[in-house]
Amino acid sequence: MGTGGGEILLTLEHPYHKTSVTEGYLPNYQLCKEKLEPLGITVKFVKEDDVLSYKENTFDIIINRHEAFRLDEVYRTLKRGGIFITQQVGCENSRVLSKRLLKKELKVDLRNQLSYQLKQAEKIGFGVLNSDEFYAQLKFFDAGAIAYYASIIEWEFPDFSVEKCLEGLTELHYEIVKKGFVPSIEHRYMMVLGKSR
Repeated sequence: MGTGGGEILLTLEHPYHKTSVTEGYLPNYQLCKEKLEPLGITVKFVKEDDVLSYKENTFDIIINRHEAFRLDEVYRTLKRGGIFITQQVGCENSRVLSKRLLKKELKVDLRNQLSYQLKQAEKIGFGVLNSDEFYAQLKFFDAGAIAYYASIIEWEFPDFSVEKCLEGLTELHYEIVKKGFVPSIEHRYMMVLGKSR
């Protein structure tokens, strides 16, 4: 799910004729069509990246990294004994830094964290084979780096511009001068789920 350009997929060395990929970003989809389809890999464009346009009981394994997903769709398309592996960016990612910079609370989906997802998975019928969650500290050593980071991760810093956020950037600059850095949180979680029935 959410294959990007297919570079990581190809490192798995899974038999191409037994591999199917989804991609919802048109430039990446076109890249996958050019690069992966000639190898025998099925490439599907998805308008809604969490909806899987496959029949029930299709896959032995589904892999998802940083792509939206619906556990009911994953469950439906996995075969009995199938496995779902996902690693996600959680709801606390950059949340405090965003608030400090934009001077307003970032709207986040609080369901996007391990405890909630595991409860949902178990309700659907998944067994939890492995899971973990991590809050890594990211340090910024100058305000220019914060401005660059905020400008490329627009979903965590909506409507950011240096002009609009000059007050926040100035405050963060002086904190860096005083403390040496400004911290931020990188929130990640992973799950390995099994379909036993």
